[in-house]
Amino acid sequence: MRLAVVGAGAVGRSVVELAGEYGHEVTAVADSSGAAIDPDGLDPDSVIEAKDRDGTVGPDDPEDALASAYDVLVEATPTTLGDAEPGFSHVRSALERDRHAVLANKGPVAERYGELREAERRSAGEIRFEATVGGAIPAVSTIEDFGPEHVTAARGVLNGTANFILTRMAAEGLGYEHVLSEAQDLGVAEADPSFDVQGTDAALKCVIVANVLSEGREFTLADADVEGIEEIPGSALELAAEDGRTVRLIGEATREGVRVGPRLIPEHGTLAVTGTRNIVQIETTHAGRLNLSGRGAGGPETATAVLSDVGRLD
Repeated sequence: MRLAVVGAGAVGRSVVELAGEYGHEVTAVADSSGAAIDPDGLDPDSVIEAKDRDGTVGPDDPEDALASAYDVLVEATPTTLGDAEPGFSHVRSALERDRHAVLANKGPVAERYGELREAERRSAGEIRFEATVGGAIPAVSTIEDFGPEHVTAARGVLNGTANFILTRMAAEGLGYEHVLSEAQDLGVAEADPSFDVQGTDAALKCVIVANVLSEGREFTLADADVEGIEEIPGSALELAAEDGRTVRLIGEATREGVRVGPRLIPEHGTLAVTGTRNIVQIETTHAGRLNLSGRGAGGPETATAVLSDVGRLD
């Protein structure tokens, strides 16, 4: 498959670097200020070197990358809320040209799912978005394989930053602000961590799962009941430990809605993953509960989900 990659952050870069190992070639890469295009295939090292050296992947117009020759558009620009732009327009442009689109960007799938599916119905192209939920964890494809009608709910720990903070607070008896500062120093938390610690990131992932489960009914972030971890005192974790429990930021998606918030869970239970690990529990009607755990973020990890989706389009 010929790939056009839009977005040259950690995920986009990793897709460019790893595509060849999966039997695909990258013919276009675009970031916010430039693009590199070669219908015969780009040299990944040259693209990454240009990005590091010049701050952009190439001298071409980013719009030319969208109009170039490719089979699959990889949408890896940052997630935006509300209108989900420019990611939504990028995907719609690909579908209008009867091309496939694979998303790592959560915005279009969480905020404009109905419009996205309608654009897909009018196109010979398909959309896939495994990478939007849990990085390398195959949550979406597992639900699809079982059939959404045979899945009643999905829940889990879906944000590594929040999980790292809660794990450290519980293990070391430290306060939230102290551990947040540590996480920022380690690069686990962003300078502005609100997207993670307020539960927004986990809620977007749960909204996407709810949309997969509820074809015909559309959910957005506005429909989610969301509470973050900022107000959790260290004493709450100490009290939980005395009772053999701990606290995790748990998201849940069903056909009825989405809830995200701190929950008391067994200290050594399945959901009590530590550090930056994620876990997704899928409740099925005939096969019981499935537990999928792994790295929920990271460039190479998320790129593997993107490239797995590309493989499903072959």
